[in-house]
Amino acid sequence: MAKNLVIVESPAKGKTIKKYLGKDFEVLASYGHVRDLIRKTGAVDPDNNFAMKYETIEKNSKHVDAIIKALKSADALYLATDPDREGEAISWHLYELIKSKKALAKKEVHRVVFHEITKSAVNHAIKNPRDISMDLVNAQQARRALDYLVGFTLSPLLWKKIRRGLSAGRVQSPALRLIVEREEEIEKFIAQEYWTILGKCETKKQEPFSARLIQYLDKKLEQFSITNEKQAKKTQADLLKAADGKLTVISVDKKQRKRQPSPPFTTSTLQQEASRKLGFTAQRTMRTAQQLYENGLITYMRTDAVYLANEAIEDIRDLIKKRFGDDYLPEEIRLYKNKSKNAQEAHEAIRPTTVSTTPESLKNLTPEQAKLYELIWKRTVACQMVHALLNTVTVDLDCNKKGIFRANGSTIAHPGFIGVYTEDLDDVVNKDQDKDQGLLPELAEGDVVKLEDIIPEQHFTEPPPRYSEASLVKTLEEYGIGRPSTYASIISTITAREYVVLDNKRFKPTDVGRIVCKFLKDYFTQYVDYEFTAHLEDELDDVARGEKQWIPVLKEFWGPFDTLINTIEATVQRKDVTHESMDEKCPKCGKLLSIRLGKRGRFVGCTGYPECDYTRNLDDEAGASNEPEIVPDRKCPQCESALVIKRGKYGKFIGCSSYPKCKFIEPLEKPADLGIECPECKQGSMLKRKSRYGKIFYSCSRYPDCKYATWNEPIKKPCPKCQWPILTIKITKRRGKEEACPQKECGYTYQLEAPEGK
Repeated sequence: MAKNLVIVESPAKGKTIKKYLGKDFEVLASYGHVRDLIRKTGAVDPDNNFAMKYETIEKNSKHVDAIIKALKSADALYLATDPDREGEAISWHLYELIKSKKALAKKEVHRVVFHEITKSAVNHAIKNPRDISMDLVNAQQARRALDYLVGFTLSPLLWKKIRRGLSAGRVQSPALRLIVEREEEIEKFIAQEYWTILGKCETKKQEPFSARLIQYLDKKLEQFSITNEKQAKKTQADLLKAADGKLTVISVDKKQRKRQPSPPFTTSTLQQEASRKLGFTAQRTMRTAQQLYENGLITYMRTDAVYLANEAIEDIRDLIKKRFGDDYLPEEIRLYKNKSKNAQEAHEAIRPTTVSTTPESLKNLTPEQAKLYELIWKRTVACQMVHALLNTVTVDLDCNKKGIFRANGSTIAHPGFIGVYTEDLDDVVNKDQDKDQGLLPELAEGDVVKLEDIIPEQHFTEPPPRYSEASLVKTLEEYGIGRPSTYASIISTITAREYVVLDNKRFKPTDVGRIVCKFLKDYFTQYVDYEFTAHLEDELDDVARGEKQWIPVLKEFWGPFDTLINTIEATVQRKDVTHESMDEKCPKCGKLLSIRLGKRGRFVGCTGYPECDYTRNLDDEAGASNEPEIVPDRKCPQCESALVIKRGKYGKFIGCSSYPKCKFIEPLEKPADLGIECPECKQGSMLKRKSRYGKIFYSCSRYPDCKYATWNEPIKKPCPKCQWPILTIKITKRRGKEEACPQKECGYTYQLEAPEGK
């Protein structure tokens, strides 16, 4: 047997490390955490210095037994779990378990850490071991204790005051608050109308371009200078009359501006870009990145740092010079400053372990691994490339002293890093401001251009967009809520609890989510406060660095929190939480109405219940009857009873008034027939339908006999590659609008429109 036993978390990581160590080393996996808090009250005892009671995780006990068995014939134990708090805690828990079973004897125990799984990094770590860092372990224990105490005390309170089965978390609650407050902003938003005036111009060489009115009657135009159609039409008429079909160039401003590359990936920015560019969830991104790390392809993927090792920078610069040429290599290396004082215990940004391993050279990766590796590789290379150089042109054109139009254009003088990679943005703001048109025709001061037409364009201000995964992660990081390793679990937790739903890849709070958020904001104001949550995270970082002791941090939090829990439990009634008073009287009995929480969400009900049973849907108008609306001129096809419009969990539908004797239902909106024969059964036709969540899809009219369906709109056109009877119209942010074969194994696509901005 081997003289040395090395323990990692996953067998995939172990397999990679085994290649770099000689026959004297055996590598086994713990399969993640080996111990956790006992699953009952009392796992953390605040009255006994927060003593924590652990138990072996049942599914991993066999792996612990295998490690103990292998250790009997080994001289030394190397704990090589991940280089962060979680990894440190796993090593400590395993050490404590082995010690409790008296399997260590006089064997040497070492903690080894590496941030990339390469031969040099692994061997360097083995030669330079250290002890287990109790500062990191205690930081992880403090976080686990806090989350346990909040969960085991706040969740039962939610059951009593709102509904059974609910739960709340220390970090998830402020994240939910962000989503709810954004939704409230959207609901309160009042759209404002405004108009822009666009001039359609053409040079003598018949080169068309557009210019936007920026000044009218010696007054600079602001966003709301023109706010209605009458103003816009009058401005249009005045300018057309004054222009007499021509505009005069009064200034041409040509400049060059530099655009700098983004720093290499941190955990947060990787999750954001993978969401924007690849459509990956935070969980999918981290799972795939973990696989790349364990296969030795990238450095450790949980980090706040933007620093790159000098050796890595040298390799990147060599690759840039060979692959792109001297014009793409800056004279000096690019250094990026790290904003976090803790940097999640890691020393580097996320990068390929060997930059010469290009994306096209890797043949054995899964599609999602290949996409994520390519993203990381491109960002890493681009961060050390020369800036992009853009030529910008601003042309002002006079309309016979009545107004001034402005045209903006830009061209790439030297692509620099953008030839490899550009960072996407979450949400475009000020969409109706001046836009670069690309290349403008060559114009000089004094030139006269033809004015083809003046077009008024109506616009409305838009509310702030709901959070996407990318923008939510970015905001959590800006507020200091959570840490890189927690973003994915925060999002998955509030989604799994059904506090939020994804609507068109944007987070929308549910009625239950709103009530929980309101309860927490009203009664636990401090604990869902963004600054308070961020401060507590900073204190945990202080513990990790050895600057604070973990038990005093827990005491400072727990004392006031426990007192508040007891106070609210004794003084707050259920109706105080689930009922929201309204300044409106019941049309049935005259008592006040309130907004209440029911099994299917919020509704309006009478405060005189149960004596008065008046209810209506929350979005129905005041004074609406709670009697179901009868569908005119129609009878139930099954029993001849009247049909009525009902509301269910997923919205309105038509149902039989004799329910539950007759259970006939049909959608309120009839599916539109596209007149395209179903390609699978060739008997039915394709219908445009709406899913229970409101998403459009297309399926055969013979469902459930034929279950053929597609999310993309079908068109009556056979695939030129595989001859499948239909193609579909597919629109993506990355590839634009294209015709695509719905047969996955075919893969045929044809671009109809380029992506916006490309």
